[in-house]
Amino acid sequence: MSEPLLDVRDLRVAIGRTEAVRGISFSIDPGEIVALVGASGAGKSLTAKAILGLLPTSAHASGSAVVDGTEIIGAERAMLGRLRGRTLAYVPQDALTVLSPVHRVGDQIAGTIASVRGVGGDAARQAAVDALDAVGIPDPAARARDYPHQFSGGMRQRAVIALATAASPKLIVADEPTTALDVRTRTQILDLLRDRCAATGTGILVITHDRAVVDEYADRVLVIEGGRLLTGASRERLVVTSRAPLQEAAALLEVRDLTVEYHLSHVPLHHRLGMGNRKGNRAVDGVSFDIAAGETLALVGPSGSGKSSTGAAVLRLQRPASGTVRFEGRDLTGMPERDLRALRPRFQPVLQDPYGSLSPRLSAGEAVAEPLRVQRRWDPVSGPAKVRELFALTGLDDELADRRPHELSGGQCQRVNIARALASEPRLLVLDEPTSALDAPLRREIFELLIGLQERLGLSYLFICHDLEAVRGFAHRVAVMERGRIIRCGPTQEVCDELGTRDETAAAEAI
Repeated sequence: MSEPLLDVRDLRVAIGRTEAVRGISFSIDPGEIVALVGASGAGKSLTAKAILGLLPTSAHASGSAVVDGTEIIGAERAMLGRLRGRTLAYVPQDALTVLSPVHRVGDQIAGTIASVRGVGGDAARQAAVDALDAVGIPDPAARARDYPHQFSGGMRQRAVIALATAASPKLIVADEPTTALDVRTRTQILDLLRDRCAATGTGILVITHDRAVVDEYADRVLVIEGGRLLTGASRERLVVTSRAPLQEAAALLEVRDLTVEYHLSHVPLHHRLGMGNRKGNRAVDGVSFDIAAGETLALVGPSGSGKSSTGAAVLRLQRPASGTVRFEGRDLTGMPERDLRALRPRFQPVLQDPYGSLSPRLSAGEAVAEPLRVQRRWDPVSGPAKVRELFALTGLDDELADRRPHELSGGQCQRVNIARALASEPRLLVLDEPTSALDAPLRREIFELLIGLQERLGLSYLFICHDLEAVRGFAHRVAVMERGRIIRCGPTQEVCDELGTRDETAAAEAI
């Protein structure tokens, strides 16, 4: 019987006085895919970082994690450096955490190959092109010259896999590698990882909260709760009841014939292929909709359909080529920046990445206080009380105020983001995939929080997502986008019954 590729024994990780991982033990054999599942804050990512030797300085690990015969816990930095790439590889949730935004994708992969394999420049560059080709990047020689921002989310994740597997590592640790991707792209990425595993005998530890990933791809499943491994535990799915349409009310937001243009050189090929025969360079092509006070409108559609471009235009983060966006009766599209600055607190974003949306230099309390300071509404006496009020409003404990993002769970970080948005006392929140990085129980908690805030504060939401089950339970109305246009809009129950519970790509194609 062969030795396990990874052998973890009595692993413990403490942050300060808090023991977050409590004596877990497991192993992974060559060619085996093991899923580690659990709620946000259960200890999944800390376990992964301990195995990779990437724990933050505030964390302390004990116990044992042996990878291919080498002890990771307590290993010197030089030793860990020699293991990474050759023996250990990491595929993160957000590709931009490992891809440099100022270097070409091919150069980054070539640099890793040159370092690990000890080959020269030309050979390393050709090997980088071959690595991109192996993970399914179209026209890899040309795309190797692009920067990460010119890749779609799915292509960036493929590039990270190319980077991670360029030196044929023996163990890949994939931490939520597909949560930010639509269903079709998620399947492609996971198929790719499974094929690499089968072809090379690589072991994979995949950290996920996606039941479909567990059911289809994992050979074994480990469930972690409160830092301990459980047996016989089941995964809870997100099930929410539908919301009734609102009675007609005056529109808070009015979008009319909105057109947003893009420059093709900045658009990933993956998106261009799905754009079909749009007129000119239109990312958004004549979109119109309203949102009433206290209403949630969901905007769904496949990757590249124009959802996020619409959201950016509503927030006036991108100027539309034509059309109007009226908020509280005022036209934002041609408004001078000075007037717009005074109005911006009234409409705020809550973004997809809970951690990336927060500055790593600010504590949770400082992040929530920041809008008050920027808007010159901070008072030494009333300010701290306002922060405590916002913490209570979003279900955050006061003791979290001094923690920085890396010391919080994903759900806690997203609550901080919501509290920070509410500090500006907005009337409209643009929610761009705000729960896609969270597990099912936490998604439900965040949706319930947002619904409660809406009922209490009269907020309106533009909800950008691809999860039809979330749409069914959260939105009053749904607008389906395809190739820059809204092709269907109506009450949530009616549209979802028509589309079923398929992913947004199939939904759009079914109409």
